Amino acid sequence: MSVLDLICYARSHSPFYKDLYGGIDSSATLADLPVIDQAAFWAANTIRNNQVLTRTHTDGLIFKTGGTTKAPRVSFYTNEEWDAMCRTYAETLPATGLRHGDRVANLFAAGELYSSFIFALNALQSSPIDLVQLPITGSAPVEFTLTTMQDFDASVVAGFPTTLCRLAKHVVAEAGSLPLVRLILFSGEALYDDQRALLSSAFPNAEFRSFVYGSVDGGIIGTAVLGTEDPRVFRSFVDSSVLEIVDVETGEVITAPGRPGRLLQTDLTRRLQPMIRYPVGDMAEWVDVNEGVFRLLGRADEGARVGPVTLHLDHLRAAVDKAGVAHTGVQIVIRRVDARDQLVLRVAGAPQDLVEAVRAEVYVISPRFELQVGRGTVAPLEVEWVSALEVNPRSGKTVRLIDERPC
Repeated sequence: MSVLDLICYARSHSPFYKDLYGGIDSSATLADLPVIDQAAFWAANTIRNNQVLTRTHTDGLIFKTGGTTKAPRVSFYTNEEWDAMCRTYAETLPATGLRHGDRVANLFAAGELYSSFIFALNALQSSPIDLVQLPITGSAPVEFTLTTMQDFDASVVAGFPTTLCRLAKHVVAEAGSLPLVRLILFSGEALYDDQRALLSSAFPNAEFRSFVYGSVDGGIIGTAVLGTEDPRVFRSFVDSSVLEIVDVETGEVITAPGRPGRLLQTDLTRRLQPMIRYPVGDMAEWVDVNEGVFRLLGRADEGARVGPVTLHLDHLRAAVDKAGVAHTGVQIVIRRVDARDQLVLRVAGAPQDLVEAVRAEVYVISPRFELQVGRGTVAPLEVEWVSALEVNPRSGKTVRLIDERPC
């Protein structure tokens, strides 16, 4: 579907897009359209009385984000859309380093409306390379995972970095290492140097490659680029989506390489739940705009990705308010502590004895975050009291999200 056809279809069949594009000329180009406001989009994309969908959902799949559950973000796919996305991605699998006959241990998240395990399963089934899958899931006990990988000579392991590191600790303790594993495919989180060191001790002969860059809401966004050693570099799916990088302050479309901006996606294959100029939540820069090659630069300000969990910034600020904290502003900070991601809520105001109340409210909006803290895969939440929050030196606006983790 062309961009113009998609815009016309969304405007005609989706109440949300009809309202959003009201007053905009029908001949407008993509760059003329407003960027999706995430809060408004997800307020309209509800389970009941949905205003985003273009028709009744009668076939396909429903997925939910793995982050905040107080107001879950649900994505709807038809069977045709899901199948097309998996097959499109499967064609790029050779760039990940997979080889004929590889035995792939799939440790992505399964069940509870999570999409990663099913996506990996379906994409690997459509691979142009002959593969054998071990559908273990990331929630399986590490004892079972290790035994299964040993029994069936797994040569590839795929999953979230936190899941892989939990397995690696068990491997080192119980087996020393798994030298047959030659490839580690990670997705959903950045892979940091401290994690690489742990994984290398458990899988000494493995190289590290990104499996896919995507999300439940945005679908597939980028795939690995053969020949590059930078895991942050991806190639967009130019035949099935349009990626834009826009200036954070002005919204200007950026085409020059090396200039950072917000990453927007327009999916040309999804008609049921159109995603047009949708901010995927990351900053990026072009490496080669003509080839669709870009480099990720960290999170933008829509959501905080802490380990395998995404928490919406507005929900985190609401948690501080519900805990009864008196403040003049809240800033979200993510840092690395003891080789783990840590969420810090930086609060402008006098110190108050309400840290446990804040922590409890955060656990209410995201039980999955509480689970990961309990497992030790992410560091405990911290509350930091300051007299003033950091601001953007150009605009003077408060910086909503600060990512202090190493690139």
